[in-house]
Amino acid sequence: MSTTLVNILVRRRPGKSLTRLCLPCFRKLVSYKHTTPCFVTTPIFYVNAGPHIGHLYTVLLADAHARWNRLSGRNVLLSTGTDEHGLKIQQAASRSERSPPDYCDEVSQQFKVLFQSANIQYDDFIRTTQDRHRRAVQRFWEQLESNGHIYRGSYEGWYSVSDEAFLTSEEVKDLTTPDGSTAKVSVESEQPVTWMKEDNYMFRLSTFSPRLEQWLDTGAVKPSKFETVIRQYLRDLPDLSVSRQRERLPWGVPVPGDEAQTIYVWLDALINYLTVAGYPDNLTTWPPTSQIIGKDILKFHAVYWPAFLMASDLSPPTRLLCHSHWLVDGRKMSKSLGNVVDPSDRMERYSVDGLRYFLLKEGTPHSDGNYTDRKVTETINSGLVNTLGNLLHRCTSTSINHAQVFPPLDPQAMDTHFSAEEIHMYSTLKTLPDSVDEHYQTLTIYKALDQLISVLHQANAMFDHHKPWQLAKQMDQSEHLNTVLHVAMETLRTCGILMQPVIPNMADQLLTKLGIGTDRRTIDSIYEDFVKDKAVKLGTDTSVLLKRVK
Repeated sequence: MSTTLVNILVRRRPGKSLTRLCLPCFRKLVSYKHTTPCFVTTPIFYVNAGPHIGHLYTVLLADAHARWNRLSGRNVLLSTGTDEHGLKIQQAASRSERSPPDYCDEVSQQFKVLFQSANIQYDDFIRTTQDRHRRAVQRFWEQLESNGHIYRGSYEGWYSVSDEAFLTSEEVKDLTTPDGSTAKVSVESEQPVTWMKEDNYMFRLSTFSPRLEQWLDTGAVKPSKFETVIRQYLRDLPDLSVSRQRERLPWGVPVPGDEAQTIYVWLDALINYLTVAGYPDNLTTWPPTSQIIGKDILKFHAVYWPAFLMASDLSPPTRLLCHSHWLVDGRKMSKSLGNVVDPSDRMERYSVDGLRYFLLKEGTPHSDGNYTDRKVTETINSGLVNTLGNLLHRCTSTSINHAQVFPPLDPQAMDTHFSAEEIHMYSTLKTLPDSVDEHYQTLTIYKALDQLISVLHQANAMFDHHKPWQLAKQMDQSEHLNTVLHVAMETLRTCGILMQPVIPNMADQLLTKLGIGTDRRTIDSIYEDFVKDKAVKLGTDTSVLLKRVK
């Protein structure tokens, strides 16, 4: 929001006084309603193992991003799901002595239960074993073939079963094993690779370098450090093998017209976004506006995926928002190290909103985060208990707020008792939606939370400075007391609305306590005078937002 709008919203009279612009006039100038549909996706998660904290972080980013856009008045479609085909799944099912369908059903359900427990508001949970998806994949293959982008060929080179990826010589290195022998592994994942030679189908990926460069020029890949990685990869782009011999890989979608071949698992998996959007019969809400991925699958989404779409005469995604990984005590999560963090266990320990807050507060897209239980405890107690919860408890305490109301603002009392800095702090509350919007849109949600917690710190400091516990004992200080309570509660109202995408349960409890109905919690409602001439009765819930975590 511009400085001009701020000055119009809260005008100062000579000295430090303020007057208000009437709400209808202001709403003509600013509105947070959007009409453009918003299609947000997470990757579909591989079911070779159950979910961990990294999976949860990805869907939390998408959920917070989607929730923010819903609060802004946009129609949102959020999809997630599970990737269930491929050699790795086939092998995992065999080790568990289960059939691939039974194995996939069990692990897919684990992801679904976790996301529901974490309060993820997804609209579609897709599985690649569904009939609708199989039909979409085969129709897409036929379109690629019809457009001349697939040919019969032979692939000879390195393949990583763990990553389900074909690798060039530059993407493979020698690694000394514990027994002193040397093994070939992927440079990026350090997973074993095997030399493979097969007659299969090839996709003319090499012809798409110029168009992919043009797409990157639009700023589609964020943060920019990941765009640089992709540009380097495009310098010598080879054609891509897009099928496997079915005798080696029966667990997958067969190539249309050639039952001896199975469609490459990544081509299969990437089409899930089209399946969700109604392809092939009723494609709507295309292209995706925000596709949220981890850096380990960047190449597949920033090279293969847009090239496949271009080859099929479809638009590539508007934005790929890529995030980094979570380490545990400074080390990569690994079953062999025994440091894989179970998100269900941590939600039970820290609460759902507590864990949501920590991951979105401490996770950054451009660099790896470091998970420790001690850090979780400190982050939750500092932000949610000591700052947000403390301010709510203080201004709704019966010892200070005898009438249990959200009082209206008394401009004269503010002029008399508040400093210019405190008045400025109050006036800038209306600028917060515009300020945090960029962070919710670019997944730098930690910056939005830093800003909101800073504002809450200032409100707590204001509360301490005016000592309302003393004012409450003086009959002639009611105007001063009510102004302190109003500023504290208006700060809580604003921050509570803006934090709904991160801590939906706690924000609901907070806003309900302040007497704010569910129809007055959108971004636009921040610009309204919630309390005008008459005080609003507080809610009756006396429970604390969150008890101190130990």
